[in-house]
Amino acid sequence: MSKRRKNRHNRSKILDRRVGDRPGHLYVPAEAYEPRFFLISFSESSLEEMELESYELLLKKVRNAPEARHWVDIRGYGNLSLLEEITRDFGLHPLQMEDVINDYQRPKVEEFEGNRLFLISRMLRWSNDTHCLDDVQLSIFTGPNYVLTLQSDYEDCLDPLRERIRVGKGVIRTRPVMYLAYAILDVVLDYYFPVMSDIGSYTDKLEQLVLLEPNRQSLSEVLSLKSELIKLRRIVWPERDKLNELLRLDENVIPGNLRVYFRDAYDHVVQLIDLIDNQKEMTSSLVELYMSTVSNRMNEIMKVLTIISSIFIPLSFIVGLYGMNFAHENPETGRVYPLNMPELYQPYAYPILLFLMVALIGLQLFFFYRKGWFRSF
Repeated sequence: MSKRRKNRHNRSKILDRRVGDRPGHLYVPAEAYEPRFFLISFSESSLEEMELESYELLLKKVRNAPEARHWVDIRGYGNLSLLEEITRDFGLHPLQMEDVINDYQRPKVEEFEGNRLFLISRMLRWSNDTHCLDDVQLSIFTGPNYVLTLQSDYEDCLDPLRERIRVGKGVIRTRPVMYLAYAILDVVLDYYFPVMSDIGSYTDKLEQLVLLEPNRQSLSEVLSLKSELIKLRRIVWPERDKLNELLRLDENVIPGNLRVYFRDAYDHVVQLIDLIDNQKEMTSSLVELYMSTVSNRMNEIMKVLTIISSIFIPLSFIVGLYGMNFAHENPETGRVYPLNMPELYQPYAYPILLFLMVALIGLQLFFFYRKGWFRSF
């Protein structure tokens, strides 16, 4: 999908809510995927991972194992009645589900009854073909023994976390479900750094392009990158606010032994903001570099044209002067006009004049060379 089409698609998502609808009214976009149901149930000593055929089977699995911790992962919003069932079964507010479906929300956190959290993050991908960002909303709900994630796409960036759960790497299978929620947020943020690395590589390529081929296309690409960085900044700044709010929540919601992890994620976001600001400054510098390069090339062109004009000015003067054809002697009467053109009828006058003009050109070129006007060519 091209950048322009992608932006129109994102704007259409924002406008999916119909004007005048009551708050909490659920509306499924026509292009939404059919839901798929994934479940990872684990404890310190056990693990069960599966994709289920129906929502009823998923709900039964979760309710039949209250002692385990569950990661309920639902991908696709193409079933309105199912979304209403999820809202009812997991005790969600219709306004929260509305934010899930109208999935171009800013990253945020909301606390609701039972010390549960509703979190929104945005998963990022950088396309090396279109040189633009693709972001997908990830909605996270925490419960007493589960984390529920909902997303519109089938693919996400959370496979490294799933692998950590499978192999029991780290402490994730011994921690409470709030740690799982943190781990999901952390993986999403970790993927921002490769995106920044790709953007940095693309910026270096644009710098070479601006230096070697400063044209409208290169300027358009620089301005497009600057627009993508502004979009990225609009995503990362709310992530910072969200983590700041999480750190201020009560101990009953975020236990003290988990706060150090959320502070680490907060530090990552601050680092990302610094990287984005640096990239923005670089793109602004690229615009200035483009203008400077174009101006320098124009100066070189004007210098060449000035030298050419300087060469032909005395030649034009000589040719124009002798082109007036004022005879020095009247051929009929033999009368001499002393102030008229001399040597107008001399033999070999034409080749002599051409030789003098060529010699004059040579003298001018030698003069320009001694002045150093050719050194920048």
